[in-house]
Amino acid sequence: MKKILLCSAALVGVAFAAAPAMAQVDVTVGGHTKNYVGYLSQDDDAGTDSARSVDMLRESELHFNAEGTADNGMTYGFHAELEADAGDSSTVEESYLYLASNMGRVNLGSEDGAAYLLQVAAPSADSNVDGLRQYIQPVNYEVTALGSGFATGGIDYAQDPTGTDEKITYLSPNWSGFQFGLSYTPDVASNSVEDINSASGVSGFAGDDVEDNLSAAYEGAIRYEGTFNNVGFAVGAGYTDITIEKDTNNSSEDVKQWNVGADLDIGAFGLGAAYLNTDGSTEGDSDSADTYVVGADYTTGPFQFGASYLNINTDSSTDTDRYTGGVVYTLTQGLTLRGSVSYIQHDVTAGSDVDATSVLGGVQFNF
Repeated sequence: MKKILLCSAALVGVAFAAAPAMAQVDVTVGGHTKNYVGYLSQDDDAGTDSARSVDMLRESELHFNAEGTADNGMTYGFHAELEADAGDSSTVEESYLYLASNMGRVNLGSEDGAAYLLQVAAPSADSNVDGLRQYIQPVNYEVTALGSGFATGGIDYAQDPTGTDEKITYLSPNWSGFQFGLSYTPDVASNSVEDINSASGVSGFAGDDVEDNLSAAYEGAIRYEGTFNNVGFAVGAGYTDITIEKDTNNSSEDVKQWNVGADLDIGAFGLGAAYLNTDGSTEGDSDSADTYVVGADYTTGPFQFGASYLNINTDSSTDTDRYTGGVVYTLTQGLTLRGSVSYIQHDVTAGSDVDATSVLGGVQFNF
């Protein structure tokens, strides 16, 4: 209850930091499209269909934003993101109201939490393929020994166990490079019933005391950026705690997740590392995992060359190693050409190992 009251106090403080005033509201449209074609060689499971060796992958979004600034400086707005690829049925991915003043910013609605928003990422070969959050994933796990349920959200190190579930997030002002954030999610959508509980204002409050369902989530994060002896740096950490509503058979565990990360910019070179620890899972079971990432890049003119290594070690099932190298070329503002080569290896505790090599080339347009 104390954390809920703190979130409410932050909301009231930001909203009333300035007296009411009339202002013009500006509506803008933006988004991105990430288009890839590539080659894939992977270990398919015996007796199943095989994956194509050449195919195309795409991830596109439309962003809508309405924002106004009062005469006294308070900013208020609404932001929505829609999936825009064929087959997505214009799914709304994010939708939230925000209020900002010199006391910080509050997000209300369907948006990522503070742990993700302030997370420090390591350099990458192509951030769509091996970045903090993976958007392009070429391996077809449905025809491997791991099955279609593996890596449904991508293989990455984003601290986002609450996804874009309805939440309240407070982000502090940036004080000479230091910033912190707090989030409260009343109910984490852990099944199809709860996925729709807060999408509509007339659908009622979510159910409670449901066996093995995830309940409320609390998040906190800090980040500090600066320069020391001409070396730019960013360091940060985040923590998430999600409780279980009901566990009659003692078969589920609360989800606890935390991360630390550091990134250095030394002239044209970048070097960084990140660690993510997960105890329990968003499926309500007791699985846990350690994720390690290191990355480096070098920028010269419009070219950025990068490489990364990722390892995910889970207690009960697999040990994953991924090696990625690539280059990003900036044609003009908002338009980039991207190429990468990845090798991923899954050592399966009770089953056949899965290896895959992919070569990808892409064009990304941000607008």
